Formats: sequence, structure tokens, C-alpha cells
Amino acid sequence: MKYRRLAADELKELETEFIQFLSANTVTGPDWEALKKDRPERAEELIELFSDIVFEKVLEQVEYLEMSSPRDIRTFHCAKDLIRMNGIRAIGETSLDFTQVKDPQAMMAEAKAGGTTLQAYSGEKAYDPGRSEELFRMMQQGALISRDGHLFKTLEALKNPPSH
Repeated sequence: MKYRRLAADELKELETEFIQFLSANTVTGPDWEALKKDRPERAEELIELFSDIVFEKVLEQVEYLEMSSPRDIRTFHCAKDLIRMNGIRAIGETSLDFTQVKDPQAMMAEAKAGGTTLQAYSGEKAYDPGRSEELFRMMQQGALISRDGHLFKTLEALKNPPSH
């Protein structure tokens, strides 16, 4: 198994897709019921294979990830061959908490009022061992998929302000 087995509730959400997967593997409804009863190890293998296919499909489509802790936000652009990161951290005593959903301007005002310094940082690297495996590991550690990459793009723009 390359990733992890889907949980029961995740499998339930993907019931239609799982039935199509079984059908593509010439497993009918009655065959599946018999398999679960008579050969549970084979049924488990099919669930694990389906799980890997689902994760692979999701990971192929990931373009942006975000990870927040109370004092640090890391955003990632997941290109084909390398991953680029933009981050911002709060330095000094602060009540600022990046895990609380707030408007960026409100967070900046809170940081300024509290005398907190915000430090931007960035980097990039090749995937290790591979793109899907690294993105999966990051997601297991708490990274969330960002649909539009807005935060990454905002931090990128702050690094490279337009010249006048």
C-alpha cells in the first residue's frame, strides 16, 4: 500500500466510485459480499488498491497547500518537479494566532498594535522521494489543499512588489 487505507466514512462517501472500481475488476455485488465473507484478505486488498488510486488521483490535482500553526503560516506551490514555499512568522510576544480565521488586514493590524514583527521567508526544493509521496506526507502532517492558492500568491506578491 502506497498511502493509507480509506476510513469507513471516506469509503461511504465514495461508494459509487468504489462500485465502479469493483465492476471494472469484474466483481459484482454478490461477488463482493461473498469475498468479504469468504476471503476477507482479498476484499481488504481491493479496498487498499482503491484507496491508493483515490489518493493518487487527488494528489495529481493538488497545486497549492497551506499549513498553519499559531505563529507561522507556510504556503506551497506544488509544481511538477519542485515545490516552492512562502511563509510568514510572528516574532515576539503576541496574541496573534494564525490558526484563527481572520481577515489578513485585521491580522496585520493586530500584529502592529502588539509590537509583533512579521517575518516573511521562502524557499524551494525538489520532491523527495517523489511528488505524490511528499504531498501525502505533508497532508498527513496537517497541510490542507488550497483551491485557489490565494495566500501563496499574496505572499509571493509581497516578496516581489511591482516597481513604479
